[in-house]
Amino acid sequence: MNDNASQPFYVGARRLGHNFVGTEQILLGLIGEGTGIAAKVLKSMGINLKDARVEVEKIIGRGSGFVAVEIPFTPRAKRVLELSLEEARQLGHNYIGSEHLLLGLLREGEGVAARVLENLGADPSNIRTQGKLDPVVGRQPQIERVIQILGRRTKNNPCLIGEPGVGKTAIAEGLAQRIASGDVPETIERKKVITLDMGLLVAGTKYRGEFEERLKKLMEEIKQSDEIILFIDEVHTLIGAGAAEGAIDAANILKPALARGELQCIGATTLDEYRKHIEKDPALERRFQPVKVPEPSVDETIQILKGLRERYEIHHKLRYTDEALIAAAQLSYQYISDRFLPDKAIDLIDEAGSRVRLRHAQVPEEARELEKEVRQITKEKDEASAAKILKR
Repeated sequence: MNDNASQPFYVGARRLGHNFVGTEQILLGLIGEGTGIAAKVLKSMGINLKDARVEVEKIIGRGSGFVAVEIPFTPRAKRVLELSLEEARQLGHNYIGSEHLLLGLLREGEGVAARVLENLGADPSNIRTQGKLDPVVGRQPQIERVIQILGRRTKNNPCLIGEPGVGKTAIAEGLAQRIASGDVPETIERKKVITLDMGLLVAGTKYRGEFEERLKKLMEEIKQSDEIILFIDEVHTLIGAGAAEGAIDAANILKPALARGELQCIGATTLDEYRKHIEKDPALERRFQPVKVPEPSVDETIQILKGLRERYEIHHKLRYTDEALIAAAQLSYQYISDRFLPDKAIDLIDEAGSRVRLRHAQVPEEARELEKEVRQITKEKDEASAAKILKR
């Protein structure tokens, strides 16, 4: 973390007349920044930044007023910085951002900042989720188109159409990352992208009306929140879902809410399924705006692999050369004909990484023989000791 990044902490310490930077000054700096990921995540959890600031300042009070030129970090604040570095590494990031510092404060757990955050309901798992998504490389035209459709007054539900593995879900994740970083228009800056799992929704609904009741409860919660964008992968499965013994299926339950603008959703499906199911239901088709997601070229796939490289290197504890990534993109395109880029190229580097790690993790034959001898000698020694005790 450079001097510019730590500047807000010093400003907070000087403003309150403190001769140190503790966890509380770090939290005040993150809150005061206002536009960083940490501040946005706290807001998305319903935490009022002004209330948090007042709470911290009430606990720590004001200092003597005389502030030294050099303001040191307290041992606890230094520990927070170490934990922040660990979080950044675990998430595959090569920088320490406000989100990592926020996680560091929560992990440290004993300082003023941690107590305030916990009292206000900050959840480390929600914060960590912001960094766990894989980076989205390319696909900016499709993400921009999705944002444009979401900003419409009516028919503001995009439907991503493309072959399996071309990156439809990645576009939804890219939108979530753009919202988290504040790089979206104000019309959707407070929205949250939530995935709807139709399988879980249908599971356990044996009797007529159970599924309908469950889905209506979900829609009521979404309507009350007014800040949720549903992402429905395999959106064509809405047609017929839950329609047991003459009950209304999910598509017919959702249509009125989509038409009235009470529900905003992003669908994803293949071209074949779109033609087979959604095009045949004109009322449902009218609710969605299609966004075509083409298969990326080999060159685009290479750039995607370079963007994902660090995540796979951390997972497999090895290094991928540029030549390996280029070969993965070219060879998967040339020889794997029944799947699509970039998914098949990503699978290739993942499989290769797993194989290399497994090969290096295997114990050499000589070492295994030595371990066997040690176990045998230990066993004989224990038996001899036991026999000696019995003779006594």
